[in-house]
Amino acid sequence: MTGKPTVVALDIDGTLLDHDDLMSAAVVDAVRRTAAQVPVVLATGRAWSTTLPIGERLGLPTGGFVVCSNGARTMRYPDGLVVDERTFDPSTVIASVRKYAPNARMAVEDSDGSYLVTAPFPDGDLGANAKIRVVGDEELAPQPVTRLIIRDPEQSESDFVHLAERLGLHGVSYFVGWTAWLDIAPEGVDKSTGLKVALAQLDLDPSGLLAIGDGRNDIEMLTYAGLGIAMDSAPDEVKAAADEVTKSVQDDGVAAILNRWF
Repeated sequence: MTGKPTVVALDIDGTLLDHDDLMSAAVVDAVRRTAAQVPVVLATGRAWSTTLPIGERLGLPTGGFVVCSNGARTMRYPDGLVVDERTFDPSTVIASVRKYAPNARMAVEDSDGSYLVTAPFPDGDLGANAKIRVVGDEELAPQPVTRLIIRDPEQSESDFVHLAERLGLHGVSYFVGWTAWLDIAPEGVDKSTGLKVALAQLDLDPSGLLAIGDGRNDIEMLTYAGLGIAMDSAPDEVKAAADEVTKSVQDDGVAAILNRWF
């Protein structure tokens, strides 16, 4: 990237927020100053219902966009109008999960941003104050969904990397999270998918995009951006995909980057 960024994309968890759901005053201040000068797009695996409060905490201006569900939904902020949505039929994946990980918990996002789950997730996993309803496997996804989450608190991150390989996932995209968490998305869909939609709406070019993230689900976003920044806590493959590595979320890495230009 040459010159000042014309648009900024920010992951939320592990980038803006630490694992205790805390966001520092320095980061809030830096994002607010940035958003007063260029569009700031939140790009997250979260549902709209748990993304909206983050935009409100940051004081993002109206008329912008957020990318939710790892790129499967692009929403207008703050009214929640769906600008773009991608879905898939998860039934084959659900059956495969039950074969290879019978104790795993699964969840899908409903159209209103709430979650249907096969068993309760650990507190906070699906976002603070998320609306959750427990259902049987057969009720989990009677129609196409934007996202399927697989979670097993008794397994490790490496276990889930191997689980993804055993599942033989075809016709979908998937991302292994920082813990025993697997996100399944429609084929070819990732955060860059939603950002392409948002940038088209804003009439902006990705060469001017500054993107910051920390997870495997941020890799495509970081490589799509004119300047991709990985957080210090990111896995090695995420750092390798980025143009640069900033400080950790605990050390206000986002603020350190934004303060260069804004």
